Amino acid sequence: MDESSEKADRPSRLGRVVLGLGLALQASEDFRDMGDNVEYAESAGVPMPDLVAPFASGMMVASGLGLACWRFPRLATGGVVTFLTLVTATMHDFWNADEDSKDGERLAFFGNLAMLGGALVFLREAYR
Repeated sequence: MDESSEKADRPSRLGRVVLGLGLALQASEDFRDMGDNVEYAESAGVPMPDLVAPFASGMMVASGLGLACWRFPRLATGGVVTFLTLVTATMHDFWNADEDSKDGERLAFFGNLAMLGGALVFLREAYR
């Protein structure tokens, strides 16, 4: 790789590390109080929440680290995109939320949507 293409890759590398580590660290926090996450998933109608919630958090930790390190990039970015697509639509449906939680769900929805946009860019890069 010549110097100019290495410089051109720096923002992408930095973006992958920031997004990947951010997602992995955020998901790792889920394990601190998995009981609340299982309850939240159950309240959203997620089937088998006691299995799905820890699996989803573990998948996001692994996918985030894979994205940050650019290891198995198709699998890692695909995992991030899948997770964010499913979680954003099912867990943060602010349009159905009660008034007390509507603002928080809307904030989480649009935050996830922004991360999904970044993940889609890296997914495209993974398939180049």
